Amino acid sequence: MRFPPYYCVLLIRLLERSSAFPSPRSTGSPRATSGTSPSLALASQENRQASIVHPAWGRHRHSVCRSQTSGTAVCASNPFQSLFGNVASSISNIQQQGMTNIRPDKISELKALTAQVLSSHNIGSWDEVRSALSSKQTSEERNFRSNLGKGYGKPSPLHKLRLFDESNDEEDVRVTLFRDSASWCPYCQKVWMTLEQKRIPYRIEKVNMRCYGDKPASFLAMQPNGNIPVAIIDGVTYNQSNDIMYALEERFPDHEPLVPNDPKQRMKSQELLRLERQIFSAWMYWLTSGDSRDGRLQESFVSVLNDVEAELSATKGGFFLGKKASIVDMMFAPFLERMCASMLFFKGFQIRVAPGEKTNFPAVNRWFDAMETLESYQLTKSDYYTHCWDLPPQLGGCVPEDGSQPFQNAINGIQPGSWHLPLAPNNGGLEPDWMWAGDEGAAKREAVERISGNSQAIAKFASRGAGSTGFPRYGAPLADPNAVSNESIQPFVDASLKIISQKLLENNVSNCDEAMKDLASVLKKGGGGELVEQVALSLAYLRDRVGVPRDMRLPAARQLRAHLNWAIDFCEQ
Repeated sequence: MRFPPYYCVLLIRLLERSSAFPSPRSTGSPRATSGTSPSLALASQENRQASIVHPAWGRHRHSVCRSQTSGTAVCASNPFQSLFGNVASSISNIQQQGMTNIRPDKISELKALTAQVLSSHNIGSWDEVRSALSSKQTSEERNFRSNLGKGYGKPSPLHKLRLFDESNDEEDVRVTLFRDSASWCPYCQKVWMTLEQKRIPYRIEKVNMRCYGDKPASFLAMQPNGNIPVAIIDGVTYNQSNDIMYALEERFPDHEPLVPNDPKQRMKSQELLRLERQIFSAWMYWLTSGDSRDGRLQESFVSVLNDVEAELSATKGGFFLGKKASIVDMMFAPFLERMCASMLFFKGFQIRVAPGEKTNFPAVNRWFDAMETLESYQLTKSDYYTHCWDLPPQLGGCVPEDGSQPFQNAINGIQPGSWHLPLAPNNGGLEPDWMWAGDEGAAKREAVERISGNSQAIAKFASRGAGSTGFPRYGAPLADPNAVSNESIQPFVDASLKIISQKLLENNVSNCDEAMKDLASVLKKGGGGELVEQVALSLAYLRDRVGVPRDMRLPAARQLRAHLNWAIDFCEQ
């Protein structure tokens, strides 16, 4: 039995537009159109809310959906089905899930039986999980936590201080960047990338995006309109992303220059930045509107995209101005990245392809390949799932085209091989794997590191899946930062996460299979169907809220999502 992810759209806006998701036209692998054819840091110890959850996504009851061997997704009765199609799962049931009513003495008995299951299958404590992880990690991976506190090491969304290396001292930091807690905001991304590319030491302060939660009064005093990013550079406050980027260029002349000195190159960069605004506008029009029968909006978008393709084809290097990244690349990156995700998800139009696949946009694909050699871009890059959930509440809704449902299924993890073992390479050809992030073992170790680094808070947070909604509500309909966990099932969620972590770390699959099977059996016998269902709901709640890059990189996120589904399947047998 599967619990498909929540679909993050503004319900009221969609009701006003009366736009409906189409039914899937095919149960096989989706095929995208191309050319002119029609996801709080998980590992934060001090964050007791275990922010693996995306701030936009609150707690609602899932409608039940089982993956059949044919690849179809058969959903339970859902009064919103005609509005959302198979992507929707939970907006139809926005009332309190309700806590499990098992007696405290029975809970204690089940906890003891759960401990016996773990012991009999050699599933250790979290300390033992961390020790097993450490034995498999590279030296760089083992130093990850200590480097976070010092501001050193490879860049991570978990850094609150960035010194890069020991040549910089904390007292010399001249920049504080106020960016979004979700590590997603495109305007924050280009400033964040600029700081990293220029290797300017900086501090981070995290602030919610407007429709996902309250902003601190101290931030509103500094930025009354609440917009992010904001940067304080040498005591001067800058409150617009482009202003911040140019101020960094001016105030740190000894760091890698991103604005060209050559007058012709400067003129070219201005021309390209006007093109960036043009493709942004064409994308917005098509994304937030239903196209006419003559395909005018698609034609307009493709026309400007072809202009971008031509500019990149004419360069002698992989970047817009040649062999080195410039401010032009920093400006284009956030929105071209979101275009690749949203155009596929909502329109069935594919821009980025897997290696070796044919495309009408080879230069754009080569540009992405070049960008992915930069640590500054690797740090900030998100996945299609996170993008396609974060865009609608920011834009007031995105409108899907006929035939886009199979792509939604694949990106939302419903398509076999998307978030279910064995994982399909490149998500079936729709989203290129991040080969630069390491092999499968590295992805699994990263997932375990994030879970084991904040295990207690994560188990509590996941238990919101069987808890109750919070108050007040926020602009994004699934935002629920005040949701209440069902603490009575937390020990069983915790046990499930230990088994999942063990499975991620070892090759003895049968032992973990038997452990999860026995745990599900104990919960069913002792608590009935309701208890094991609530554990499954909690694991699904966690699965749906793994944010990239905030919590982990895409390969680790896919591994964790798939292993959570593996555990859910045992609960539903």
